[in-house]
Amino acid sequence: MHAQIDRLAWTHTGFFTTEVAEQLAATLVASAPAGISHAYFVSGGSEAVEAALKMARQFFLEQGQPQRSHFIARRQSYHGNTLGALAIGGNLARREAFAPLLMPATHVSPCYAYREQHAHETPEAYGLRLAEELEAAILQIGAERVIGFVAETVGGATAGVVMPVPGYFRAVREVCDRHGVLLILDEVMCGMGRTGSLHACEQEGVVPDILTVAKGLGGGYQSIGAVLAHERIVSAMREGSGFFQHGHTYLGHPVACAAALAVQQVMARDRLVAQAATLGQHLEHTMRAAWSDHRHIGDIRGRGLMWGIELVADRASKAPFDPAHRLHARIKQQAMQRGLMVYPMGGTVDGRQGDHVLIAPPFIASTAQLDEVVQRLDAAITAAIDSL
Repeated sequence: MHAQIDRLAWTHTGFFTTEVAEQLAATLVASAPAGISHAYFVSGGSEAVEAALKMARQFFLEQGQPQRSHFIARRQSYHGNTLGALAIGGNLARREAFAPLLMPATHVSPCYAYREQHAHETPEAYGLRLAEELEAAILQIGAERVIGFVAETVGGATAGVVMPVPGYFRAVREVCDRHGVLLILDEVMCGMGRTGSLHACEQEGVVPDILTVAKGLGGGYQSIGAVLAHERIVSAMREGSGFFQHGHTYLGHPVACAAALAVQQVMARDRLVAQAATLGQHLEHTMRAAWSDHRHIGDIRGRGLMWGIELVADRASKAPFDPAHRLHARIKQQAMQRGLMVYPMGGTVDGRQGDHVLIAPPFIASTAQLDEVVQRLDAAITAAIDSL
């Protein structure tokens, strides 16, 4: 970052490109899912999602389909705090105050097996049922009016690391292809190695049309996010109007790109994605050993170094704690008192009820430190519940 500041601190992308942005783009495209050909750099996750929505809309304008103006996303999702991202997001608490300002969007069921998979269903059958629900929504709106389906590959903060069941995203991809709808995957939280592969969608066997990344891209050294676009999206703009009709002053900021490039080089050099997968197996074993029979932990879910635990008042019925208790806030307070920083949230079930804790340790954590995370969190949960 210091070297980049000394060389070139900033220049406007309306006039110039920079060597460091080109290097970062080439690095990301080389390791991206097949068909991803370009990267568009912004200042964070919400900006990445906003750019992705506009890119998807412009793709159909270039194709002579201006009637496509509708997005489908999922309940209990989160895609950012700007108005477009809030509109497609399903986070009730964050949407509520600004609902009159949000563009219309349709929300279908999340892939939330713990609560919504039927007792008689296999995971595969559950995934197919969800894909059929998506297709029904597309047909109800009118396939010719739908731009895209937006989903977190692995759910993040709103529902606490909800995991796709096997075959779900392949079925979704088939539905989108059948109706000419774009698949837009949000990996702002779960991407860039967090789940044990560089992109979470690699483990689902699908290639999105547009992929958003951010948090792990720059590791917090500078604010940066990116939209990774499939060649067919870029080709439509190249052969049509000739440019993407979007922009911010600090797009592709050279210092942010330098930080992100260094982070990605260290990730590759030290094989940290593979390490996240290996450490994740240890963390899962430790959590299940500690909590599989815990009377107030109903579900343990995740992969790599992204895990969630859902808290319940009663395991048999899966009844959540009374929201008035704000159990998640009590756990956060108790964890901080023990020197542990985790990410508890409320509204897990429906935006109002339910509590979960999201755990996302550093890729360079030791197994001993992961064991300590579980020990301290266990004590924090016990103290928080005892305080009710």
